[in-house]
Amino acid sequence: MKLAAHELHDLNELTMSCVNSITNMGYMLHHVQDPEFKAILERHLPLHIRDYNMKVEFLNKIDGAKKELPLLREDTKVTNETLQMVQPAPAIQPRTIVENMNNREMATAYLLTLKRAGREYAWSAMEMVNPEIRSFCQTAFMMSCSHAYDMWQYMASKGYYPVENANPEDISKIGSMYQIVPENSAQFQQYMANHQNPTVGNSDQLYQ
Repeated sequence: MKLAAHELHDLNELTMSCVNSITNMGYMLHHVQDPEFKAILERHLPLHIRDYNMKVEFLNKIDGAKKELPLLREDTKVTNETLQMVQPAPAIQPRTIVENMNNREMATAYLLTLKRAGREYAWSAMEMVNPEIRSFCQTAFMMSCSHAYDMWQYMASKGYYPVENANPEDISKIGSMYQIVPENSAQFQQYMANHQNPTVGNSDQLYQ
């Protein structure tokens, strides 16, 4: 398909990043010991393969990618109350001689890979000219967010990613600095009547 020069280079970087992600996931699936972590990898990997194949099609086929990425819902499995009872895992020290990574090291590597991928997709989505590739990057960003949330919940539940509630006084202090802008004013109602933003749903459809 026709690509702007910067789109070509962005797609190349995103595709190389996906090669890295899939290769690392392949390693993890054969070394992970925790069934819960392995199940997450098994659930995520097919979508990473789809993601990679779509980018390859964008790069090689005149009519672009034939398949689509699903828009995932985020599934909350760990409550805040549960997180407050989780004991932090023992302190970690980076190893300089590694034959095989342990579960904690693999989980950390995978979560950081997802965060990095999400930032790359978000930035690329802003730069893409082709609407099909722009839409792909937006959906891939949401996939990265959903998968990162899965991994964060897993790590937090194991004490690998401690969560500390903010002090209520600090929340009140900072929150009091801002006031709500009324959305029902005649000015804004007129803007909304004259200019309709195209929508396909609401944010609450992305989480449950």
